[in-house]
Amino acid sequence: MIKRILKIVKQNLNLFYRQVFGKYRYELEQAVGESKSLLDVGCGRKSPILGFSKRLYCVGVDAFAPSIEQSRAAGIHDDYRQCDVLEIDEQFETNSFDCVVASDLIEHLTPEEGLSLLAKMEDIARHKVIVFTPNGFLPQEAYGNNPSQVHKSGWEVDQMRRMGFEVIGINGLKHIRGEKSKVVRRPVWFWRIVSDFSQFYARNHPEKAFQLLCVKTKKSP
Repeated sequence: MIKRILKIVKQNLNLFYRQVFGKYRYELEQAVGESKSLLDVGCGRKSPILGFSKRLYCVGVDAFAPSIEQSRAAGIHDDYRQCDVLEIDEQFETNSFDCVVASDLIEHLTPEEGLSLLAKMEDIARHKVIVFTPNGFLPQEAYGNNPSQVHKSGWEVDQMRRMGFEVIGINGLKHIRGEKSKVVRRPVWFWRIVSDFSQFYARNHPEKAFQLLCVKTKKSP
């Protein structure tokens, strides 16, 4: 009985923490909303949709075979396609998914490629296009034997708003974190707490945030 009570308390505390500090996965789930189908472009091995993917039909797309195999083993998506993300228009029809998501992806493309991908995502999406990316250019080199991990572009708040996206700040103030979202100030434990609390401000002031959650809701025809 005590273990059960402690488990419930822990679950409620985790939910409270995610709601208060605006952790990305919670914000993403809220942005996806009532969508019944989702295309996860550049899904990687451990997509942030894993916490809620079972409540809707999800397809993962990635060019890196090991990432797809790891994701498949974890059972995150219902189906997978291995292909270049810039070829999704050849794989999926117009308006074929309620929501199309690209998390930590467009910064790995050139600016021209990123704009092309966004246009293809919007064509495939019936209702929502969701993009998660660093605030501005964040240098990053290849890792995990995956050359695609190099960052090639940076995306700004004003730029995303001009394209019709609503923008939410994520992961607190920009100057506290660096490559791979790691806290770069010392002592790390103290600045991680500062980063979490700064999310109260950064969420509604995305220009100051480390990362951006960009949500575009398509107008009904």
